[in-house]
Amino acid sequence: MSSLREIKNRIASVKNTLKITSAMKMVASAKLHKAQAAIGGKLPYEQKLHHILAGLLQDDDLQKAMHDELGFGSPHGQSPVVLQDVSSDSIPAKEGINRIAVVAISSNASLCGAFNANVIKKYQETIGILERQGYGKEDVDIYVIGRKMADAVRKSGYVVKSEHADIADKPSYDAAADLASGLVDSFTSGEVSQVLLVYSHFASPASQPVIRENYLPLALHDYDEGPDQVDYILEPDPLTLVKHLLPQVLLLKMYTVLLDANAAEHAARTLAMQIASDNAQDLISDLTLAYNKGRQQAITAEILDLVGGTMA
Repeated sequence: MSSLREIKNRIASVKNTLKITSAMKMVASAKLHKAQAAIGGKLPYEQKLHHILAGLLQDDDLQKAMHDELGFGSPHGQSPVVLQDVSSDSIPAKEGINRIAVVAISSNASLCGAFNANVIKKYQETIGILERQGYGKEDVDIYVIGRKMADAVRKSGYVVKSEHADIADKPSYDAAADLASGLVDSFTSGEVSQVLLVYSHFASPASQPVIRENYLPLALHDYDEGPDQVDYILEPDPLTLVKHLLPQVLLLKMYTVLLDANAAEHAARTLAMQIASDNAQDLISDLTLAYNKGRQQAITAEILDLVGGTMA
């Protein structure tokens, strides 16, 4: 059994650790509250834009005009995006595909539970699918947001085409717009044929599932408006409106993804620090009990020695 001094020192050490984890939990909780407010204010706007776009895309005449004037359905048309009926996370075979870009988002720091491990696992799963589909390392462009993901990409043997560690902690619309514009330019120029996003989604403070979804080309069914189709009154004409709306939807999508991943990180860290604090308190209770038992045994032994000496 450890000596009483060792147990006492360990109790003091765990108490100091508890102070740290409690402080980190409070900081992460405050950041989570701010991130929730940001994503909560942005999501309705993005969803409404998608809703409007879905309503516009239901018109057959508009789709024909987009095909004729914007390159709808053409791999390299004049449109800033090509609309195709593709699955939201499908990865096509290598035949006929130039390159694929993968945007993977993690955090810069640790101490957030399995947050980084889960998104890195999803990235590795995506790379595995790409390799089975016939893609080599030279056929995949990796865009990284977060230092943890950058380290994982380099360990996997792939080259990081572009790294953005700064926007992992503080997402900004300007930085997101620059990244989205670069991806759209690569897509429309034919440099890449598809762009995939891999990130953690903030479903709730206790749940942050990792998502792989298609960013480009836009999937038609992702904008299916459903049975309640709206008859919009548009000015200017629908084609001009769609030409301006599509780039805004793409830029806003990237910004929303960054906010979503940031909120998921803070939620994961808050939960991890809460679990660590609870474990520290349990350990302190166990050590205190062991210390008290050891002290009681020591006192009992001294009393027995005194009683034995008196009787002698």
